[in-house]
Amino acid sequence: MHFDLEKPYCYYFDEICKIPHGSYHEKAISDYVVAFAKKHGLKYVQDDMWNVIIYKDASKGYEDYDPLMLQGHLDMVCEAVSGLRFDFETQPIETYVDEEGKLRAKGTTLGADDGMGVAEMLAILADDTLQTPPLECVFTVQEEVGLFGALGLDKSLIHAHRMISLDGGGEVLTAISSAGGVNVINTIPVTYQKNEKPCYSLKVTGLSGGHSGGEIHKEKGNANKLVVRIVKELMQLGKDVSLISIAGGSKDNAITRESVVKFASETDNDVLQEAVMTLKDKIYVEFVDSDPGFTVVFEKMDIQEECMDAKSTKNVIDYLYLVPNGFQHRSTVIPGLTLTSLNLGIVKTEGDKVICNSSVRSALEEAIDDLIDHLTCLASYTGGSVSTYARYPGWNYDPHSKMRETFKKVFADLYDGKVLEEHAGHGGLECAVFTQIPGGMDIITCGPISEGCHTPDEYLDLASFDRTYKLLTTIIASVDKKVD
Repeated sequence: MHFDLEKPYCYYFDEICKIPHGSYHEKAISDYVVAFAKKHGLKYVQDDMWNVIIYKDASKGYEDYDPLMLQGHLDMVCEAVSGLRFDFETQPIETYVDEEGKLRAKGTTLGADDGMGVAEMLAILADDTLQTPPLECVFTVQEEVGLFGALGLDKSLIHAHRMISLDGGGEVLTAISSAGGVNVINTIPVTYQKNEKPCYSLKVTGLSGGHSGGEIHKEKGNANKLVVRIVKELMQLGKDVSLISIAGGSKDNAITRESVVKFASETDNDVLQEAVMTLKDKIYVEFVDSDPGFTVVFEKMDIQEECMDAKSTKNVIDYLYLVPNGFQHRSTVIPGLTLTSLNLGIVKTEGDKVICNSSVRSALEEAIDDLIDHLTCLASYTGGSVSTYARYPGWNYDPHSKMRETFKKVFADLYDGKVLEEHAGHGGLECAVFTQIPGGMDIITCGPISEGCHTPDEYLDLASFDRTYKLLTTIIASVDKKVD
């Protein structure tokens, strides 16, 4: 199979890949969407955040139908394989089709999350042969960093009370709920002192990472936690450690694949090397199934002029060692659903402080509040200060969704009677934001099979892309005339 650019949704996906569009850098792709609207004579609104809404009149025979909202986000998570020099702000995503018919990127995230949804909307807007009610296509920004675009969008611009979210894959399933969440930042002040001791770099690498919502229950290794665990155990073994810096992760919603601690030590190099390798082998046993690529790189480095004093070293290492991470609670109502989790996605050293960013998720607002309190209490023992940002709501299950009933019927007709699967997810979805619109919003999600999002292993199944586009356009043509 090849990437057939004669198919409109494939063509637009390819165009999207040519335009850098990481979170906070969506202006170029937003302007592309606006240019598309102008070219096709469609009414549009572009706000100061670079969200875009394109309106399309109903096709013949659908003039009396209530409007339908389609929605996807313009930004992508920018991750590359270790060692690849790639500038996501200037370079296009390079794609290829593998032997299994999956579209992939060369060493980077693909951006199928959510380029596939954006491409589908553009293809639908461009096709005047389709049967559609009045459409309101909403292109949001900054989804991957906190749903900021959806939260900031002027909701009075939306008239629809039913919606298809195109930010989600699976083809044979639809989401029925999502978790709320918040980012919790602990900023730990540190003091530096003059250093004359030998210095070392300790890196945890080879982890598979993944989406902190969709894959947190898989017990994958978090590099930030593991590298600090090794350092903590070195200290407990009596080895001398004076922290210089720690750096791991760049996205709060991605499970950290690599993290590096730099430290000074009077302990003999060979003794440290042996201890680190012993600890690596000890930890590997825990991840032989969930993260078999786990490894540790330990190297001597040039002597640094400064290192943290003993108190600062202890504060940073102890906080990162003790801070909870990963799966916390499972739902007692929906089998297999992760209810509450948190992900230590980013740790970085900036000047005289170490910043620790945990992404907290739960379907229960009370559980989110409890974890904020937990992290705040723990941070108080390190002299750290805690702040929160990007809190977003959850999406509760609607047992009376007419859109879901329409989806089930269309799906059964197109897939020879197969039953549509309903999925309650732990990730944050913009759907939750749009449920807050006065008058409510009846929501389904629809998208092709795409896996490995937020990692360089991301792919889009092209055969599924074909089938799902047909499924999507059939659903649009089959919606009820009026919303209750």
